[in-house]
Amino acid sequence: MNKVAIFFGPEGGNTEKAAIMVAAEFGEENAILVPVKSATEMDLEPYNNIIFGGPTVGTHTWSDDSKNNDWDIFLTRLAKMNLEGKNCAVFGLGDHVSYANHFVDDIGVMAERLEAAGANLVGLVPVSAYTFEESLAQRGEVFLGLPLDEDFEPEKTQDRISNWVLQLGKEFK
Repeated sequence: MNKVAIFFGPEGGNTEKAAIMVAAEFGEENAILVPVKSATEMDLEPYNNIIFGGPTVGTHTWSDDSKNNDWDIFLTRLAKMNLEGKNCAVFGLGDHVSYANHFVDDIGVMAERLEAAGANLVGLVPVSAYTFEESLAQRGEVFLGLPLDEDFEPEKTQDRISNWVLQLGKEFK
């Protein structure tokens, strides 16, 4: 398997913690971490296997006056990118209690943008292991990426990441 690039943001919180855990599961020699805040289109170019990780709440999902967060800026650029032939996976942080009607919505937003850019979306996860009401990340019986809930289910994070990375090991080329 080729080296995996993990684009994540914001830095300094649970999303970065999860990105580091994902990279560790792949092994340091097999993964590179790239903060999305400083990422450009050229940073994607050398990789055929790319993971995107972010928080569930973003101004592109819900109304907010700020248009300067890491993902809003990067997703605007993503619309102009060509990801044909690239395998892309998404993980997202969410809170299934406080935001049960919007659980990990940004996984769905990112997945939609990635597919529109020509990416082959991999890393789909069954919804059956989660409790929530609604999610833009759900398509049929799967999430379009890996949901993580560090607020109410942090004890499940390591196993979820380990299982997901094993799955991606089969889906990435």
